[in-house]
Amino acid sequence: MNSNTPKKYRTISFEMQHTSASSLRSVRFLDSLGGIWYILSGPHRGSSRDHRFRMEIIEYQSCHKEEWDAFVRESNNGTMFHLMQFLEYHPPGRFPFQHLLFKEIDEIIAVLPGGLWEKGTYESPVGGSYGSFVAKDINVEAALKVVVAFESYCRGKSIREVFLTPAPFIYQKIFSQNLDFVLMYRGFTYQRHYISHAIKLDRRSDLLASFQSTARRNVRKTMREPEVTVDISDDYAGFYPILAENKKKFNAKPTHSYEDLLRLKKLLPENLVLFLLKVNGRPVAGSLMFVCNPKVALCFYNMLCYEYEEYKPVYRLMYEVVKWATEKGFEWFDIGVSQDTHAENPMTPSLNLIYFKEKFNSRGLLRSTFYKKIQ
Repeated sequence: MNSNTPKKYRTISFEMQHTSASSLRSVRFLDSLGGIWYILSGPHRGSSRDHRFRMEIIEYQSCHKEEWDAFVRESNNGTMFHLMQFLEYHPPGRFPFQHLLFKEIDEIIAVLPGGLWEKGTYESPVGGSYGSFVAKDINVEAALKVVVAFESYCRGKSIREVFLTPAPFIYQKIFSQNLDFVLMYRGFTYQRHYISHAIKLDRRSDLLASFQSTARRNVRKTMREPEVTVDISDDYAGFYPILAENKKKFNAKPTHSYEDLLRLKKLLPENLVLFLLKVNGRPVAGSLMFVCNPKVALCFYNMLCYEYEEYKPVYRLMYEVVKWATEKGFEWFDIGVSQDTHAENPMTPSLNLIYFKEKFNSRGLLRSTFYKKIQ
């Protein structure tokens, strides 16, 4: 860089090696109020000249909502939790949101929903289940630009540490670990792993036959009980008391208030699907499904009144919701994480819960969080 560079810019450099051992490209970037300017020095795509491009990091404002949500819906790894349409269910002031858009020549390359906490901690997600960078089928070089630009942004904002929790790989339209690789290359490490479980769906297979014998027996038992019915419902008033009482039994509270669920249903009416199991017309169990993206349906809540446990209602609900997801063309049914929330080590698995989920032909997958201390 020449001596005429304005002092308001801060210069950082690193090297990125091509597959060709004879070529190194130096990447420098200038952090300014207008965005991040990159200079790639050396041979680039057959040219001996420097190749310059501009990466802008834009802090989200409400005027960006339409392009943000359109990008997430068209992306390779976006979910409903990355949508502003979802995050708007939170009342103003509940979280210190600081969402970011990454643009190159006015085109969105990636978005990052998240929040900036006191003492300089940036976390993604905030107010949702999954976060981290959302992109299309991004290649390694583009992912590197985004991550390095984000690191520069963090330094400029005096952010000290970063936590990123992406959706598990099953949520991707095309499986790719380019972003994971770049994060680890840039010094991010795994802060923790949770064990989650999901069922691979197949319209051609016999669903009930894929369950373990105990699950098959209990499902068939409820089908012989004429007083037991299962329907898709909008009766959140009937479902929420079951949810609250169920959580209370384990000294916990629901993630969402009753008002939260009503707001979510209003904001995303097609993404929330409630199944209610009734005995003689009374709601006694329920499963709330989140349609996360075209590939995956997530069972967010699966609850019952324990006084009706003899009917084995959760087994019947699991059969009905998995059957519904299969018929709707989803590829995966996510049953969520299986941790012992009372253990000192947050990664401690809940073996009883895992044993239950495995009865439905589910498989374990990791829900991982990346971490980096910014220096």
